[in-house]
Amino acid sequence: MRTPTNILKLGLPKGSLEKATLDLMARAGYEVRVSERSYGPSIDDQEMKVVMLRAQEMSRYVELGSLDAGLTGKDWIAENGSKVHVVQDLVYAKAHLVPVRWVLAVPEDSPVQKPEDLPQDARVATELVEVTKRFFKARGIRARVEFSWGATEIKPALEAAVEELLAHPETDVRETVHRLLSSEEDGLDADQVKVRGIDAIVDVTETGTSLRANRLREVATVMESTTQFIANRQAWEDPWKRDKIENLALLLQGAINGKEMVGLKMNVPIKLENKIKAMLPAEHSPTVNYLAETDWLAFEVILPASQERELVPKLKKAGASGIIVYPLNKVIH
Repeated sequence: MRTPTNILKLGLPKGSLEKATLDLMARAGYEVRVSERSYGPSIDDQEMKVVMLRAQEMSRYVELGSLDAGLTGKDWIAENGSKVHVVQDLVYAKAHLVPVRWVLAVPEDSPVQKPEDLPQDARVATELVEVTKRFFKARGIRARVEFSWGATEIKPALEAAVEELLAHPETDVRETVHRLLSSEEDGLDADQVKVRGIDAIVDVTETGTSLRANRLREVATVMESTTQFIANRQAWEDPWKRDKIENLALLLQGAINGKEMVGLKMNVPIKLENKIKAMLPAEHSPTVNYLAETDWLAFEVILPASQERELVPKLKKAGASGIIVYPLNKVIH
């Protein structure tokens, strides 16, 4: 019978990071199956128990010891003031392998160009309340920071819909409100968004596309955040749990590295060996083997996926043949 010491309680984020995290776990070698009605998904590792929680709450449960480890944002650790051990920075987000930014944004026609231009006691809506308060305090700016659930672009649009209804009771705004409440974080129609009643928002963005689509303009970056793999401090001192956590961190980072890389195989005439080698980026050098035909070599190399589409045609033109490009699950440096 396995004792509790031999079970690692792992928290995975629900919501915007869920799909990217489950994909990352799969690439790391773990199959996590999530039931729509359950907070306790299954995992194909008998030494782990997985719980799905909102990223906003994760660090609290890890700090308390309800979870041994978890994946959450650096932003939510800062917001909660959680005292946890940061095992690994894992640079991935909802859609891209990049950090995200919490930005102060205003309507595109606002005269505000920097935080100090905001009116005294400006109303600022955000989900990241404590971090935002510290941002303004550090700059000596008086602002009323109020909590707003997620996707804070939605709040101005909802306020606009309510004002429209009050001004014109005959107007049917049900479709607009329903669409806003059911929208994804980046799915609002720019024509429906007009900021009213608040002076600015602080919201999270990967590329800034959603803010621009909503006719909002970035004024300043409040903080940059990455996903972090964190551990409870007592769990980190347990040798078995620490080893399990470190192994998982290694595989997760390898999965992130692998997503950005591809493997490439090709046949190269021996007379072109040095020419082809000079064209290849590699961690060290390509693997080169002799083929049965003595005047041909087999090359294998790992390269950034972003370089593949430009490099492959050049290799073909340079004399390589039998070129095969394949995805990588993990790359361990």
